[in-house]
Amino acid sequence: MRFERVTVRPGQMGGQPCIRGLRIPVATVVDMVADGMSADEVVAALPDLEPADVAEALHYAAAALQERLVPLLDPA
Repeated sequence: MRFERVTVRPGQMGGQPCIRGLRIPVATVVDMVADGMSADEVVAALPDLEPADVAEALHYAAAALQERLVPLLDPA
C-alpha cells in the first residue's frame, strides 16, 4: 500500500511518521481513535486534519503492525 498523507522527515518530530508534513504524529491520531473519538471528533480537535488523514493514519498503523512482532503479555 502506498501512503500519500503520511510523511517521515528525520528533522521533524524525531523522525516520527506524521500527517502531510504537519507536526501531528500518526500515533497521536491513532491514539485519539483508540480512546473512542470518531474521525469527525479528531478533525474537530485537530482542525488542520481532514477525514482522509484519519483513515490513512489507521491504515498506516495497521500496515506497520504487519511488519513487526509486538510483544503481548502472557495471559497466564
